[in-house]
Amino acid sequence: MIIAVASGKGGTGKTTIAINLALSLDTTQLIDCDVEEPNVNIFLKATMDTHENVTVDTPTIDVEKCDYCGKCADFCMYHALAVVPKKVLIFPELCHSCEGCALVCPRDAISWKKRVIGTIDHGTRGAVDFYQGVLHIGEAMAVPLLRSLKKKIDATTHVILDAPPGTSCPVIETIRGSDYCLLVTEPTPFGLHDLKIAVDVVRHLSIPFGVVINRDGSGDNRVECYCQHEKIPVLMKIPHSEKIAYLYSKGIPFVNELPEWRIRFQNLFQRLQNEVTL
Repeated sequence: MIIAVASGKGGTGKTTIAINLALSLDTTQLIDCDVEEPNVNIFLKATMDTHENVTVDTPTIDVEKCDYCGKCADFCMYHALAVVPKKVLIFPELCHSCEGCALVCPRDAISWKKRVIGTIDHGTRGAVDFYQGVLHIGEAMAVPLLRSLKKKIDATTHVILDAPPGTSCPVIETIRGSDYCLLVTEPTPFGLHDLKIAVDVVRHLSIPFGVVINRDGSGDNRVECYCQHEKIPVLMKIPHSEKIAYLYSKGIPFVNELPEWRIRFQNLFQRLQNEVTL
C-alpha cells in the first residue's frame, strides 16, 4: 500500500508523521519527495550507500545547419529558446524536454544532450528502506526528479511518501497514484485555510484521504468542525506536547521514546489498510 503524507502548508508536521509511521511498522519504504528541501534523514539518520544522478534532455543547436528561422522559439510555450541574429539562446532551466522544437525545425538542426538536475540517494535504517531526491540549487522544476524518484517505489511492501508542502505541481506528482493520502494540519486559521485547498486537490485526484491534527490543543476547534461538516475522518490527534517538541528539537522521532505512540501509529496504519481494502 502506498500512503502519501501531505499538507496544504509547510510546518504542519507531515515529515514527523511520515517518519514516526514508518518507524512503527515492521518493514517499510520511506521516500522523501520534498526534493527542494529534503529533511527526513535529519531524523531517520539512515546510512546512505548510493547516489544516482537524474538527468533531463535539453536541446543543442547545430550551427552548421541552423538558419535562425525562429520556428523553434515560436513553438516553445515555455520560452526556453530565443533566436537573435546569428544565434539561438537556450535557457535549459525552462526546458520541459518535450522535443517539440526538434519536430518543427525545418533543417533538423536540433539534437539533445543530458543535463543533471539532481540526485536520488538511497540508504537504510533498521527495517526502513529510504530514498530521497535532492534537486540541484537553481533548478526550477522538481517534477522530472520526482518522476524518477517514484520509479524506486517497491509495490511489494508498505510505502510512505513524504510530500512537499503546499498544493503545487510537485505535490500533485507525489500523491498521484497513492492508495491513501494523510493530510496533516494544525488547529489554526492558517492550517484550516490551506487544509481546504489540499482537500480540493485530493478530491479532484479521487484519492481516499483523512486528516491528522498535529499540535492539537494549541488553537481552536474550527478544523474539527470543518472535517465534521465535510465528513472527513480525523484519524489521529497529536497533542501540543512539550516532550514531543523537545524530542523533535533533538532530531529524535518520538515513537523511539514514547512506545505508546508506536502502537497508535500501528493502529492508524491498520485503519488505513482496512479502508483501502473495503
